[in-house]
Amino acid sequence: MEFIDTARSLQGQLTEWRHALHQEPEIGLALPRTQEKVLAALDGLGLEVSTGTDTTSVTAVLRGTGGATANGAPHDGGESPSSSASPAVTGTGRPTVLLRADMDALPVQERTGAPFTSRIDGAMHACGHDLHTSMLLGAATLLSDNRHRLAGDVVFMFQPGEEGYDGASVMIREGVLDAAGRRADAAFGMHVFSSMAPHGQFVTRPGVMMSASDGLFVKVLGAGGHGSAPHMAKDPVTVAAEMVVALQTMVTRQFDMFDPCVVTVGRLAAGSKRNIIPETAEFDATIRTFSGANRERMQTAIPRLLKGIANAHGLDAEVRYEAEYPLTVTDERETEFAEAAIAELFGADPSAPSRHARLAQPLSGSEDFSRVLAEVPGSFIGLSAVPAGVDPATSAFNHSPFATFDDAVLADGAALYAHLALTKAASLAGA
Repeated sequence: MEFIDTARSLQGQLTEWRHALHQEPEIGLALPRTQEKVLAALDGLGLEVSTGTDTTSVTAVLRGTGGATANGAPHDGGESPSSSASPAVTGTGRPTVLLRADMDALPVQERTGAPFTSRIDGAMHACGHDLHTSMLLGAATLLSDNRHRLAGDVVFMFQPGEEGYDGASVMIREGVLDAAGRRADAAFGMHVFSSMAPHGQFVTRPGVMMSASDGLFVKVLGAGGHGSAPHMAKDPVTVAAEMVVALQTMVTRQFDMFDPCVVTVGRLAAGSKRNIIPETAEFDATIRTFSGANRERMQTAIPRLLKGIANAHGLDAEVRYEAEYPLTVTDERETEFAEAAIAELFGADPSAPSRHARLAQPLSGSEDFSRVLAEVPGSFIGLSAVPAGVDPATSAFNHSPFATFDDAVLADGAALYAHLALTKAASLAGA
């Protein structure tokens, strides 16, 4: 079934939703205004809607009333078949497909100059989550109108707190994966980009798609004194500086270059005046790894290195290593399924720019959709929202105050979400 034309007829509504969300961005796990907008958009679609306890999440379940034909294609009859029409689902429950969108924004002051720019000082949808939410609302609308074709159930996961708050873990703990009454059989998420790929192109990667992300928090404990007599003090600043450089050397000398690691110190703080040696110096870093083995090694190698440097200078250091998001690993079969869905919806016209590409390498960003993919086979799909005619190599990247995302991709994203759910449910029911 083609969702493209119907989705594009909803472009005005999708854009309206996106602009409303963009103008009132919210950060973290508490997104009351965002939740209110999502609930209003879902009202009247005939879904089973629930909200989170520990976060302002929204979970909506659509019960399909269709069966599947012998070859697994969705039933396209005029009447709505009963749920027992497919022997594959009798007695064990109907297939369940989960679709996820994150809803939170970032602590960024918007500088795009868009007419629908953020009205909240210091907050911006700089990573495109407003597009994700709008596309998933569009998919819920499309699938609700076609429930008689749907040979299973769909869970719509509207998630707060992706940007460093691990909202996916909260929703999983509160039962989102089993919201339809049984564990989801497959899960799909989507993420827009404001650079890297040409306008409208979908990107996928089987296996490791995104890095794991961990946090490093270090306090070097010294003894303060006068800047003119450093020998009378224990200077934590020079020790912290040595640590920052040593971390980069460690990566190149202790880890295989073909299994990369990234350590970036993003915060460094010490002292109050140029001629005062402070008591302490602090720095924080983000650590990205692309294999479970390297991630595990980092958790012992880094504290050992930093404490050793401190001790060599007669100082001590408090080192806190926090495991954050795991590797985002997509299922190979589900990724191939998603790629086939993209080809089916958007074609493979050799005279037109390609609508799909496989990533040659994983992305060094991280995602808490990894939590879902660790529990349910599925895939994560990128979609370029770079405005048409803009060079993706020079456009502002996600998280930039200048990041711009084109509304024109909203209908295509909504159509793909809906098509994935419909065809995956049919495939599972007919298996």
